[in-house]
Order: sequence, then C-alpha cells, then structure tokens
Amino acid sequence: MNAASYTGLLATGALAGRVERAYELLSSCTVCPRRCGVDRTEDERGYCGGGLLPAVSSFGPHFGEEPPLVGRYGSGTIFFTGCNMRCIFCQNYEISQARHGTEVSTGQLAGMMLRLQERRCHNINLVSPSHFVPQILQAVLIAAEKGLHIPLVYNTGTYDSIETLHLLDGAVDIYMPDAKYGREEIARALSEAPDYPAIMQDAIIEMQRQVGDLVVRDGVAERGLIIRHLVLPGDLAGSDLVMKFIGERVSREAYVNIMDQYRPCGMATQSGNDGDTPFMDKLLMHITAGEYDYAVRCARKYGLHRGFE
Repeated sequence: MNAASYTGLLATGALAGRVERAYELLSSCTVCPRRCGVDRTEDERGYCGGGLLPAVSSFGPHFGEEPPLVGRYGSGTIFFTGCNMRCIFCQNYEISQARHGTEVSTGQLAGMMLRLQERRCHNINLVSPSHFVPQILQAVLIAAEKGLHIPLVYNTGTYDSIETLHLLDGAVDIYMPDAKYGREEIARALSEAPDYPAIMQDAIIEMQRQVGDLVVRDGVAERGLIIRHLVLPGDLAGSDLVMKFIGERVSREAYVNIMDQYRPCGMATQSGNDGDTPFMDKLLMHITAGEYDYAVRCARKYGLHRGFE
C-alpha cells in the first residue's frame, strides 16, 4: 500500500502549518458550520460540547465497517465524544449526546493511532471528527513523526465547513460522509441541523475534489470517497433527492453504501417525544423491504452502481 497523503505534508513541513492554522479556528470557534464563537483555547464549550482537548469514548479494530475499510485486519476506529448534530435517532447516543468518554491529550491521541497501526489495522477511522479537526491534525503530526503511515478515514455526519475541509486537503485519504437528508425541514427537525442539505452537498463536492472516486487495491480501500445513506422510515431521508445529487453532481462512480439498519434509538425511544417532535410517528417504525428497495432504485435511476446490491 502507498504511504498516506499526510506523510507528504510532513516531509515538506506543510502539516505543521495546517495544525497552526486549524488551532486559530478555536479561539472564536468556527471549526464547524455552527460557528459558536466560544474560545475553546480557554476550554469554553459550544454546541458540540468539545473544549480544548479531544474527547474519546473508545478505540480499536472494527470489523463492522464497509468491506474495503475492514480488509483482513480491521478498520482502526477512534470514536470521538460529542457531536455538532442532534440526531434524535442516533445509534451512538451515549457517545454523541450524553458524551460518555474521556478527554485526552493530542499526544495520547497520537498514541492510539500508532497502536492501531501496530495491530495491523488498514486505516485510522476517525468517527465523528468534525468538532476536533485541529486536535486531530496535531495528533497526526505527532504520530507521523513517529512512523504513522496508514490512511486516515474521515467518518462524518457531514455538517462540515469548507474552510475546515481545506485544512484536511492532502491529509485525509478516505472521506466517508453521511448523506443524511434531502430536505432541510426534516434535517432541522430530526438533527437540529439548519441548512443541512446545502452544507452536506458542498462538503461532499469538496471531498470528491480532494480524493476522487474510491480506489480499492487487493480488497482494501486506498483513497477516495465512500458515501453513506441511511434509509429512514417514510422516506424521511429523501433518498431520491440525495441520489440525484450524488449521480448528477458528484460522480456516477461514487461508492454509495445504502444502509438498511435503521431502528428506533436514542431520543426517538423516549416517552413524550411522539407529541413534541415532527415525524416521530414514522421514526418509531422500522423500515420495510420496499422502502429499502425504493432507495436502491433511486440510486440506479441516477446511474449509481457501486457500494450496494
């Protein structure tokens, strides 16, 4: 496997410059589109709950990701605590919203990356990284100086700012964004994410510009884009709109994982929500085979053919 892109930035000294520029975003925080403006260098907290130090709930080889990420030895996942979205059906609610995890230094985060590489993981899979990009870049710098060389996977809900993504250009080899919603009013109601479709679309177009279509060698992903789309009951995800965007504005060769594992989780299962939250009656259901087949038909309609059956 070729060395990860960030090793090139390290060799030229550019990676250290990226770290410096990223940390400038923290003093009046504009790391994500929420632009909370809190001073995270003083450990102030905004919407995501993140302060100066990165917070991690767990890390280790993961064998439940997409096959090109898992390979033979697993994807080296690091689950970050907190999130800049509030998906009421989140399957990782305890991590993303209850924020069960531990703050660590960037040196400790670098150590996790190196240990995952020592365990022969094929990549470093950064789960929910959007609110900790500066700290991640610093950890990558530390780890790369000590021999880290496997690809970075940026595994995001895709409420990401273009300015922050520019800092990751040449550092991330594999982007794995969610394309959650096609309609803004549903994104606002179910994830407290104003303007999500436009922000998501701009972010995925930028990711595609940086890394292109997914490249797989000997069954393992080396570089490129993997898009996830979770089918929701009652077509709350707006699958036709999402697939139209991917097929017409990203690439017909895009690798799209159309996921069928929705189940009521997180706040969607809490009593009292059914009367307070729009669309809750649908979220309390499981998806049907017909709903999943519809999403697949939408993908095929727009020329997509990779990543789903």
